Amino acid sequence: MGQFAGTHGLVIGVANKRSIAWAIAKAVSEAGARLAVTYQGERLEENVRDLAADLKDPLILPLDVTSDEQIADAAARCDEAFGGLDFVVHGAAFAPREELARPFLETSRDGFRIALDISAYSLVAVARAAAPLLEKRGGGSILTLTYLGSERVFPNYNVMGVAKAALEASVRYLAADLGSKNIRVNAISAGPIKTLAASGIGGFSGILQVCRERSPLRRNTETSEVADAAAFLLGQSGRGVSGAVLFVDGGYHIMGL
Repeated sequence: MGQFAGTHGLVIGVANKRSIAWAIAKAVSEAGARLAVTYQGERLEENVRDLAADLKDPLILPLDVTSDEQIADAAARCDEAFGGLDFVVHGAAFAPREELARPFLETSRDGFRIALDISAYSLVAVARAAAPLLEKRGGGSILTLTYLGSERVFPNYNVMGVAKAALEASVRYLAADLGSKNIRVNAISAGPIKTLAASGIGGFSGILQVCRERSPLRRNTETSEVADAAAFLLGQSGRGVSGAVLFVDGGYHIMGL
């Protein structure tokens, strides 16, 4: 039996087979978890349904994380199907492409709002809806995905870096709020990975090259490595960890030059 046998989780943010959220979903499913997997809009529904065919009896749900009503509906359907949740993976992030293509100084008010709403506030909204379901199981784990651009300036990351900084602060405040309910909240800061979201960042191939050349492990991060770290934080092995940002980037974050 796998380490997640008998557990149930909600995974948000799967776009295609290269998504970090999908790598995590596969890993915990193979370890025994039954999952609810969400999709954002009709454009991604087919991708998610095709991928979810490899999971164990999945629940597939539409979810726009800017809608409190859809978040509440997704939580209600998970409660009905699973009788609670053991963990949540939050992989939602977005900034308008034009906001990443121009200097941060020129970030529009609307672009800032969209990036912070989808990439940071959505974690708060999802955690609020999921907390009662996690409590029903005696506690659980919430995990989100961040990037070093929250701390350092990366070319063409711009407002997304600010959103990730807000996300990491939200992790700490949520961990403090939910700890008394035995609910842990953490983040993984992965190295750059060629995902659908990364395709909107100009010069991304150059970032990959620099990280490959300068990280202590001298290679880029693989989604399977992030998934393994996620399994640690989501499961019983990580039961003593909360409010943390775990780097899975080959050590790149320690380097000065």
